[in-house]
Amino acid sequence: MTELRDYDVDDDIEAVVEDTDLPVRLRNEVYEAVEARDDITVEEADEIAKAVETRYLDTRVDPLDPVGTVSAQSIGEPGTQMTMNTFHYAGVAEIDVTQGLPRLIELVDARKEPDTPMMTVHLDDEYADDREKAHEVVWKIEATKILALGDVSTNVADMQVRIDLNEATLEERMIEPEQIAETIQSSLGVEVLQQDAVIQFGPEEPSYRDLLQLVEELREITFKGIEEVSRVVIRKEETEQGEEFVLYTEGSAFGDVIGIEGVDASRTTTNNIHEVYRQLGVEAAREAIINETMDTLEEQGLDDVNIRHLMLVADIMTNKGTIESIGRHGISGNKDSVLARAAFEVTVNHLLDAAIHGEVDDLDGVTENVIVGKPIKLGTGDVDLRMGSFTPDVGSSSD
Repeated sequence: MTELRDYDVDDDIEAVVEDTDLPVRLRNEVYEAVEARDDITVEEADEIAKAVETRYLDTRVDPLDPVGTVSAQSIGEPGTQMTMNTFHYAGVAEIDVTQGLPRLIELVDARKEPDTPMMTVHLDDEYADDREKAHEVVWKIEATKILALGDVSTNVADMQVRIDLNEATLEERMIEPEQIAETIQSSLGVEVLQQDAVIQFGPEEPSYRDLLQLVEELREITFKGIEEVSRVVIRKEETEQGEEFVLYTEGSAFGDVIGIEGVDASRTTTNNIHEVYRQLGVEAAREAIINETMDTLEEQGLDDVNIRHLMLVADIMTNKGTIESIGRHGISGNKDSVLARAAFEVTVNHLLDAAIHGEVDDLDGVTENVIVGKPIKLGTGDVDLRMGSFTPDVGSSSD
């Protein structure tokens, strides 16, 4: 523990806090909390800093503590209380997002695509306060298909597809009829006739089958927005920045969205951890795994799981610079121990492959020592005691 020294009046409190063994983030928090009190003395600040340091040192893991086993139990036991249902996300009744045990499984399995990808998009400046400006961002994100812009009909006699555009919708979404005609022409490779809000086109050769095929392809064209985002819900919510508009999306295209004008990239999130990894790197992906697992547990009322256990899982999944799953195709399947791999899944295959390649198991981990009935090398099991005779070397006395 640190002893109080004589500090200058101006920087004495800061020096007291700096003189502890606390991590930088904790030191800053203690300093801010102490500074917020006008009537605090240097002695009191020193006492507070020492108390926090003592609590911090007490919470550290003991040497040889089986942190992996403790974390697995901490997450696995409450996980049995989780439901298998899909719940509405964050009170947004219009958007369904996978929650509960299925969501926890897809996170630790590091699935390439979540079952229900979604984003929470925060806005900047006037876009966050003005509904009209917020809607400008909505139309840049939400995929606009032809059925949202007007009516599509087919004239079999003339072999023509006719689109009657809704001018009010075009004005709202800021799209010109000429843009739609050009997009259809380039996407379908057909001659397009456009007159005001009416667009017509047909197959090169009269063919009923080709006509229907053109209609099907027309419905798949995205005229504005991002193809992966099928719908955007806009809501006014209370956030740390005050009351503002927040967008929730069905579908995720994180890289495209954070580049759109009006989007606050620093607060926008996606539930697809691989998109976070591709756009922001492995550290951001680690944070996303921690936040997503914590949110999933809290949504189920299981918020008593210590976040450090989730941090350990996230560390293991990302410590090689990429995202690895926990299962047999990831971390569990890549363990050095043959018996540990065999205990997880496909037992016979692991044992046969190990025998063919002449692998040796050093019995260093928990699982393999339990299998062979040896004490595990953790805690007291890692200490060797030996009994022997000891004769002290007593010198001759001169009495």
